[in-house]
Amino acid sequence: MNLDDEDLFRDAMGDVTPLKNCANTQWLRAPSPKAPRAPQESDEQENFLTRGFLDIVPLTTPLEFKVEGVQQGVLDKLRLGKYPPEASLNLLRQPVETCRQALFSFMQQANKHGLRNLLIIHGKGRDDESHANIVRSYVARWLQEFAEVQTFCTAQPKDGGAGALYVGLRKTEQARLENRERHAKHSR
Repeated sequence: MNLDDEDLFRDAMGDVTPLKNCANTQWLRAPSPKAPRAPQESDEQENFLTRGFLDIVPLTTPLEFKVEGVQQGVLDKLRLGKYPPEASLNLLRQPVETCRQALFSFMQQANKHGLRNLLIIHGKGRDDESHANIVRSYVARWLQEFAEVQTFCTAQPKDGGAGALYVGLRKTEQARLENRERHAKHSR
């Protein structure tokens, strides 16, 4: 502070008296100009993906899954890469628990944004006990735990081959409504 600033400060504070007993004084915040936020109900649900014992899928076994009611043609098109991925998740060289959390968050976001086709890169190992194959086995198990997952299969070589999976998700209710509206207009 320079001398002019000190003089201004002393003039401004000249008639101020110190508080006597500060120990029992409660300082209240000034009211915020913004309205208080209402407690938000969390859209995030708890991660339900299983941990623990795992049957390791041999490297020679291609990963493939489809729920009952999905036509074989849908899986065939997915396997051929006819449905381009709208988003991808890279799990290479990540600890299993990190992969679990990342996959859960990724699937939540994909569902929230109405995505249908995903690519999950898990890597491929040289032997059945390699870390990449353990992650691969967990991913195959975890994907089947999501109600939104209709099908998944090994990706094409251009997208990662045996080190990646194409995942097909079920349509959201919003997408179904939009489809009905679009096709209803054409049928009139």
